[in-house]
Amino acid sequence: MKFRIAASLIGVFVLAGCVSPNQAGPDGILPIVPEQVVALAAPNQDLSAVRFGPADTCYWYLHSGPVEETWLPLRTQEGNPICTEPAES
Repeated sequence: MKFRIAASLIGVFVLAGCVSPNQAGPDGILPIVPEQVVALAAPNQDLSAVRFGPADTCYWYLHSGPVEETWLPLRTQEGNPICTEPAES
């Protein structure tokens, strides 16, 4: 269990340099989801529309429900949001 948590934290730190706002399309959706994010993401999350929130430094996916579409935080199998550390100023 501790190994999984440590591996997840290491993955999050590695993700810190993976996304540039310039890579996202005009709607904010990433054309290619970084493979580190795909590896951390829990199953049953639709990775066809993923965006990176620069304000919260987390990844979000578009969930299509029966009534509406909603942006939800992308989570690991343990239920933790997949985020990066903010860049140091």
